[in-house]
Amino acid sequence: MIRAVFFDWFHTLARFDPPREQLYCQAFLKSGIKLSPEAIMHSILIADQYFFAENTKSPIADRNPEEQLSVYIKYPQTILNEAKINAPKELCIEVIKNVRENFTNVAFSLFDDVLLTLKDLKQQKLTLGLLTNLDSDMVSICRNLGLEAYIDFMVTAKEAGADKPNPPIFLAALVKAETNAQEAIHVGDQYNFDVVGARNVGINPILIDRYDTHPEVSDCPQIHSLTEISQYL
Repeated sequence: MIRAVFFDWFHTLARFDPPREQLYCQAFLKSGIKLSPEAIMHSILIADQYFFAENTKSPIADRNPEEQLSVYIKYPQTILNEAKINAPKELCIEVIKNVRENFTNVAFSLFDDVLLTLKDLKQQKLTLGLLTNLDSDMVSICRNLGLEAYIDFMVTAKEAGADKPNPPIFLAALVKAETNAQEAIHVGDQYNFDVVGARNVGINPILIDRYDTHPEVSDCPQIHSLTEISQYL
């Protein structure tokens, strides 16, 4: 019997507002490259997978400046390469600076299925938790987005002392939910962070793939909308 459901934050419950594809298009345009948000949406997700894979190998924040820059350059380079555009190092550095300027006042917005799903799960007396690697003020963010009435607790990587997919953040969630791993579900969009991390401590993982970027995954339940969670309770 499932007693608790844990959620990842980015691309599971929330996304940037304005959307990242819009902000990146603005950054590219400053560098003389005109692309449409629709054309680069999938490329951004591919770049995400590269970035998260690198961070899993070795936390990027702990690397030396030269190694960090190499990873950061690869992100816009991946997006541009997918668009068949040559992306030399100097151009990518310029784009990175433009992106940082564009992201200064970015906020979060919820996906359309979030509040409806959380309300339904709360009515079923389930304990709901938020697990995130972000070190932002998640309490204020959740309050401003109307999540305070539904999320029973949150665990950040900073609080747990380790990022996903490491066990401490998942184990801390089980303690706060006062349940065992077999009675919990974790929903997230990153296979290596969310699925592998949850499974390693015995929590049932569900991969949410809103943009069909993980067709190769077949070893765990896969959903495209949070409204599909109910079939796994």
